[in-house]
Amino acid sequence: MEVEEFQVNLSADAPQAEMSLPQQALWWAGKGAWKRPHECVRQREGDPDCDLVHAYLHRLEGDLTNAAYWYRRAGQQAAIGLLKACPL
Repeated sequence: MEVEEFQVNLSADAPQAEMSLPQQALWWAGKGAWKRPHECVRQREGDPDCDLVHAYLHRLEGDLTNAAYWYRRAGQQAAIGLLKACPL
């Protein structure tokens, strides 16, 4: 799914059924929800894509220690630096 399509889908009341759990989590985060994105990624803890989105969610929250943990679980180097306003 391209960014533009994702942005259009944010006007809906719910994420598209065909979206993966990580995409659904990002969709809910884009809607300003906090609990729902975590519920999505927790369904498949250990899946690198879910763990990577989980790390991103904690970066958004400002919990960089927890984010670093999820980056490690995803097998990725922890992202550093400031998050810019999300274009979503």
